Amino acid sequence: MQKGSIRVHTENIFPIIKKFLYSEHDIFIRELVSNAVDATQKLKTLSSIGELKGELGELRIDLKIDAKKKTLTISDMGIGMTGAEVDKYLNQVAFSSAEEFLEKYKGQNEANIIGHFGLGFYSSFMVSDKVEVITRSYKEDAVPVKWECDGSPEFTLADTKKKKRGTDIVLYLNDESSEFLEPQRIKAVLERFCRFLPVPIFFEDKQVNNPTPAWTRKPSELTDEDYRNFYKELYPYSEPPLFWIHLNVDYPFNLTGILYFPKIKQSYEIQKDKIQLYSNQVFVTDEVKDIVPEFLMLLHGVIDSPDIPLNVSRSYLQGDPNVRKINAHITKKVADKLEDIFNNDRKAIEEKWESLGLFVKYGMMTDDKFLEKANRFLVMETTAGKYQTLEEYKLETETLQKNKDGKQVILYTTDPVQQDAFIQQALVKGFVVIKMGTIIDNGFINQMEMKWENIVFTRVDSDIVDNLIDKQESGESVLSKEDAEKLKELFGMKIPELNITVEIKGLSTDAPPVIATRPEFMRRMKDMATMQGGMGAFYANMPDEVNLTVNGNHPVYRSILATIEKEKQEKWAHNLADLALLSQGLLKGTSLTNFINRSVELMN
Repeated sequence: MQKGSIRVHTENIFPIIKKFLYSEHDIFIRELVSNAVDATQKLKTLSSIGELKGELGELRIDLKIDAKKKTLTISDMGIGMTGAEVDKYLNQVAFSSAEEFLEKYKGQNEANIIGHFGLGFYSSFMVSDKVEVITRSYKEDAVPVKWECDGSPEFTLADTKKKKRGTDIVLYLNDESSEFLEPQRIKAVLERFCRFLPVPIFFEDKQVNNPTPAWTRKPSELTDEDYRNFYKELYPYSEPPLFWIHLNVDYPFNLTGILYFPKIKQSYEIQKDKIQLYSNQVFVTDEVKDIVPEFLMLLHGVIDSPDIPLNVSRSYLQGDPNVRKINAHITKKVADKLEDIFNNDRKAIEEKWESLGLFVKYGMMTDDKFLEKANRFLVMETTAGKYQTLEEYKLETETLQKNKDGKQVILYTTDPVQQDAFIQQALVKGFVVIKMGTIIDNGFINQMEMKWENIVFTRVDSDIVDNLIDKQESGESVLSKEDAEKLKELFGMKIPELNITVEIKGLSTDAPPVIATRPEFMRRMKDMATMQGGMGAFYANMPDEVNLTVNGNHPVYRSILATIEKEKQEKWAHNLADLALLSQGLLKGTSLTNFINRSVELMN
């Protein structure tokens, strides 16, 4: 029997490894199972180049719990180790056998070897009072050995009995880790970290993984149904995806994966962190913000790359040129896919725009390279239900919707129902109004005014229809100057939290008697403030600016001005103003109650 001390390459960091190597203790299962996968893949490599005598046999990994002995055993039928190899790889912390194997067999399927750090095995001591390693090498006449350590630098290594090739790691779990004697706990960890590892994994006599997930196969081998079934495997309770992109790159970096565009019915249903990152089919994290562009964090799916640098616990990304290259590649692939669908099946884009629009607009706001391509396939829905690209909209509205500064005016509505009266007046003029009512449209409008040349957005209710494109001089009013002043005085009411300005204009007799509008700039600031908080509170707390445009040509004013009672004139004027404010959603609380009571009184 050999006795000795584990040789640490720098100083005695064993207690640190034991307690603080990983932030989540359940990671030890991933590390040990990954090591077992490595051992199996090494054996396959040796077999493929003729260095293995005999049959491969069944290659699988088994996990078993013994509640009485308080042990968890992880077994593989892989390459195994000799006594010398155990001494070399287990007794010298941070010496990676996988790294050495890769160097020796360079070019021989090295992408399938997961480990690069040599510390994963020691995660077992975070949960164990004692660890045993019983192993037999694939080499002929190899003598099985047993290595044993209680978590101190002291170990024992001795010959033992083991009939089959491979390695058994037996963990004697400590009291604080008794949760790992519960089958459901083990299942949950395997489901999270090991569900797509490339070697069959069995627990309680059932296979718990899919060794050949869709992203590891060639796109030519997969049907649409295969892609949908894999999505269902990833997200069992989600609706089928809109479509998907299969990533398969081997130069200048290795990257595979499938990204899905999910259905998003309502803006508030947006959820990030649905993309899973794998390294050679080992789950790493679902926090992929450095790899995937921010606007594509709304996508679902899987990315797998052995070229993404990770820290010792494979839990965090580190800065690296490859990460930036992968980020740019994914952006390009998504843009190319959307443009291809638009060019070949535009109707499919239009039908799915309720969900797709969020991705596209978000990307155009945050990524200029994506913006350049997206300008060609962005579509905007009009109130008539027609979808137009920016160029198509500009072409249709070039004559009527260019202002004096030569800028194209895009008229939009954020609420077609509430703003219907304004929309109808715009349509009568021949204007085209688009819908902009999602959670990101306010920011999108502001960004595009800066990024698109000679474009300005104007909400359809931000001014009277005559002023939406250019400010017009007041039309002739049938009212005398004296009556106009009297009318302006009647509408000079005070309403809490509103700054009201009144102007008398001679509009068409078909136009409403009073039109309430909110200046575009101030309304945008208020809308943004309600979402942003912080500095936005400055605008959020400011009173709403409201313009009341009184149509002096409306016949109702002849009746009002003919009424002798000043009090009744004021009530009629107040009611007309309240109706206009109601159309803007600005009549609330006591003001709304007063309007209702006043209306009943006037009817009597």
